[in-house]
This record gives sequence, C-alpha cells and structure tokens, in this order.
Amino acid sequence: MITDNLRPLLKATFGFDAFRGRQADVIARVMAKNHTLAVMPTGAGKSLTYQLPAVARDGCVVVVSPLIALMHDQLRGARAAGIRAASLTSADADQADTRQAYREGGLDLLYVAPERATGDGFRALLEARAPTLFAIDEAHCVSEWGHDFRPDYRLLRPLLDAFPAVPRLALTATADKHTREDILVQLGIPADGLVLAGFDRPNIRYRIRPRVSPSRQLNDFIAANPGPGIVYAPTRNGTERLAAQLAQTTGRPVAAYHAGLDPELRARVQHDFVASEDGIVTATVAFGMGIDKPDVRFVAHAGLPKSIESYYQETGRAGRDGDPAEALMLWGADDFARARMRLAELPEARIASERARLNALAALVETVECRRALLLRHFGESPPPRCGNCDNCLEPPAQLDVSILAQKLLSAVYRTGQSYGASHVEAVLTGRRDERIEARGHDRLSVFGIVEGEEARLIKPLVRSLMAREALDTTEHGGLTLGPAARPVLKGEAPVLMAEPPARRTKRAANGSAALNPVGDPLFEALRATRRELAIEAGVPPYVIFHDAALRAMTDERPTSLRAMGQIPGVGTKKLEAWGEAFLAVIRRF
Repeated sequence: MITDNLRPLLKATFGFDAFRGRQADVIARVMAKNHTLAVMPTGAGKSLTYQLPAVARDGCVVVVSPLIALMHDQLRGARAAGIRAASLTSADADQADTRQAYREGGLDLLYVAPERATGDGFRALLEARAPTLFAIDEAHCVSEWGHDFRPDYRLLRPLLDAFPAVPRLALTATADKHTREDILVQLGIPADGLVLAGFDRPNIRYRIRPRVSPSRQLNDFIAANPGPGIVYAPTRNGTERLAAQLAQTTGRPVAAYHAGLDPELRARVQHDFVASEDGIVTATVAFGMGIDKPDVRFVAHAGLPKSIESYYQETGRAGRDGDPAEALMLWGADDFARARMRLAELPEARIASERARLNALAALVETVECRRALLLRHFGESPPPRCGNCDNCLEPPAQLDVSILAQKLLSAVYRTGQSYGASHVEAVLTGRRDERIEARGHDRLSVFGIVEGEEARLIKPLVRSLMAREALDTTEHGGLTLGPAARPVLKGEAPVLMAEPPARRTKRAANGSAALNPVGDPLFEALRATRRELAIEAGVPPYVIFHDAALRAMTDERPTSLRAMGQIPGVGTKKLEAWGEAFLAVIRRF
C-alpha cells in the first residue's frame, strides 16, 4: 500500500508508529491524487491526512479553514513538528513574507479562510505556483443542510475547478447522510470518493439529566472532572452568570465567552483557556469550532443544544487526545418550548427538517436505551445495543408506563383552560387548595385531587417528557397547552413510557475521566511542570510540547536516553531535538 512507504516519515515527523482508523485510506487517496471526502470523528487525526502528504510531496498544501483561531492553533502544532507552515489572515502582519515564501516554494502548508480563498488576489498567487492539494476543513459548512452553513464555502468550487489537476480533500466530523451527499455535489467529489470513518467517540462518557438544580449539578460534575472544560449556555447573559457562580464554587479559573464581548477580551479568554491545564470557559456556541485543544476533559450543556449534529460536534471537543472525557447535558421542558416557538420564525421550507431535528433530540434525552447507540444510529451506523460508557448503560434506569398519569395530566391542562403553568396544574391534580385555585373554581373540577402518593412525584418529570414529545406545548406566557401529539395519548392509542427520574447523585463513579490521569504521581507532576515552563518560553500551549499521553508513557517507561525517548508515541524528531534533554533531566532526578 502507498502509505507503507510513509511510515518512517510518520514516525520522524509526528512520533507515531502506525496510522489510526481510516487515516491510511484517506492518505492513500490523497497521494494517488484522487478527490476525497473524509468523514472522521473529532480526535481521529483529520489534520494528519493533509499534513503528512504536505511533508511527503513537493509543493504546498492549501488548507481552507473557517476561523482564524483554529488556523493559528493548527499552525503552532505543525511548526512544532517541523512543518513549514504559514497563514494568510487579517490577523497576520507578515502577509507579504508569506506570499513570497509561497512563490519561492518555501512552504509545506498554507492556511487561508474561505473569504480570502475565493478572492481574485489569492487565485493569482496560486496561478504563479499551483498547490499540491486543496484541503477543505469543516466541510459541512458548504452544505445548506449542515448545522454551520457558511455561504462563502459555496464559492470555493470555481477556485477548485480552476486547478483540475490538483486533488481536493474535504474533511468533516459532523455530517449526516443528506449533508454528506450535498458536500460531494458542492465540491465536485465523486460518490466513490467518500471515506466514512464512523462517528463513535468511545472515550467520551455521555450523561443526560433533567435540569433540577443546575448550579449544584454543574458543581458536582466539575468537582468530579479535573482538567480543562467547556460549559455551554444558551444565552450571553447565561454564560456570564455561570462564570460568576462557578468561579466562586469551584475554585478554578473560569471565564465567560460570547460574541458580544470586546474582540480583545474574547481573544484573551480563548488564549488563556488554550494554555490552561484546569481552566473552564462558560460559552455560547460561538466558542469551540476555533479551538484545537486536545486535552479538554469535559463538556457540559446547561441547556438543550440546537440539534443532535450540534451536540455531537460540541461534545466532540472533549477528549481529542483519546484520553477519557465526559459530556453532561442538563435539559428542561422550557428548552423544548422555546425551540418549538422558534420553529414558527423559520422559512416554511425549513420547518419540517428542523422539527425532525428537534424530535431526534427529544428521543435522545428521553431514551432509556444506550445514548451512544441512538446517537450513532442517527448518523446511519449500526452500533451494538449497549456501549458500557453512557449513563443509561452504567446505571440502567427503570422504564415506567405512565400512560394513565399522562391522560390525567393532559385532561387537567385542558379542563383548567390551557393557560396555567405546570405548578398550578400539579396543585390541581394533587388536590392542594389555595386562593387562586378556589377563586377559579378549579377545586370543583373532576381532575382535582386525582393524583396522590408515588404518582405525584412523577408529575414534573412527566411534564418534561410530554413537552419533549410534543404532547404538551406552552403559551408565550408559560401556560401549558395541548400539543399535536396529545390526542392519541388522551385516547389511549399512544402509550407513554418514561425513564424513572434519577436519584440525586453527588459524585461520579471512580472509574471516570480522571482515572487514567495519574495526578499526584511525583514524576508525572514534575514532567507537567517542565512542560509548562517550556510552553511559556516557546509561547505555545502546553499540549503543543507533548500530550499528557506522552508524559504518562515517560512516567511509566522512564527512558534514560534520547533514543529510548524517541520510541514513545507522539515524540517526533523535531520535538525530541528541541525538548528531549529537558525531560530526560527530570526523569533522571527520579
């Protein structure tokens, strides 16, 4: 196979003895100059599929990427591996030097945003020296069906077609079948050019919980997960409130990030997070695509994400180094109410597809089956029924038949006039008298006091469940109304099954994401301290020096020579020359 000849270069440049997953298949197509769409999960090593050919072949690979921060993160990593890389962005002061280096053949990689790539000036630069490959990162942005559609990506096709002899490689981690087909068409890649590596991220543990006491739930989760993390909130104000709360309760560095902040402050928050080994960012979804940080140990959602595609991409920012990571989603009935109200604001042509996405999310949060299996089936895979690394597999919930209770609840909503909130309806059902209930005559309704005992504690979770499945909806003032799926429930034609509400859990099981990180081992901590010092000196994040996995291997194997250290995965020739002796000196002290 073509890639067999590249293994020495793979080891020397990146420190790896073998390819992972479908990397070899993608690189073989690139080296054979075939147009390719590679769908590979986050953390599967997509960037290596164009970085290794950039070193192996004469000429320069042009990488189209959507965000400046993402380009600069990847630039640092490429240069640390000894690759001649540069970027042409509005944040680069050395653009003239970069253009000259490109013309003279002094670059292996050139990163550029789609807006610049489609301009006449950039095409003129390429006409002076044709690239050896076009790599289009985050390729789902080219599709109107993708969750991060960027119109400028649609303008790339003329540029690609102007260089018919140059192969094109499109890369994405997040694309369902419809989006994949659209990417192939939009970028002129044949159907047989699709390399589907799968979507599974087995190192991520998925947990989804009703939002009951979000501050406590997030505090418990963060306390159980040392290391950097991201907490997504639905609103800008929400990110700032969360940052203030978590900074007080966790004792860790926490900063808010959203599009309304001053650009310099946003850049500083992002820089500090990328360099941190335990920092937390509370953010809107404006944060993340531009983060190439492999050691994020957790991602939490304080509210419902936009879609399963968004959820997959956002949680996929955790554990890109392959070490264990955790994802927590907290959701509430009001999340679905707001999402369904937003549907009415969309163009008619998009409503059906967006409703289907929302219903898929509802199925994910409501399921008593394996979360990962449902997630992977959404992307067209056929996973085993249980993964062993999600909340439903680790602590299987009981499934309750609450069909009769659902009928009682929907009847109470109807008989009280479809304008009262969940607390009022619950008070009617459980027979609690107060001035408001008596004034409206609701204590004389047939549904008054018909729920008692154990059933009463299920009313609030059932409201969430019925909201998720469109049997309940809300008015603009928060009153409950019957939704389109209420009628078959009331008539007994649609059974209502619900997961038993989880008991309060204050701590995660001990075999979670921290288990493989030997925090407390004196040598490991000394190596981390040395990495931190070298990172500050070099002006790069610590993971650019070495990943935690490499430091763990040094802790376990304790190499005594540069030759022995060079055998550790992730220790390439350039890094060994730059930093090997510093780490050997630490090991010798132990």
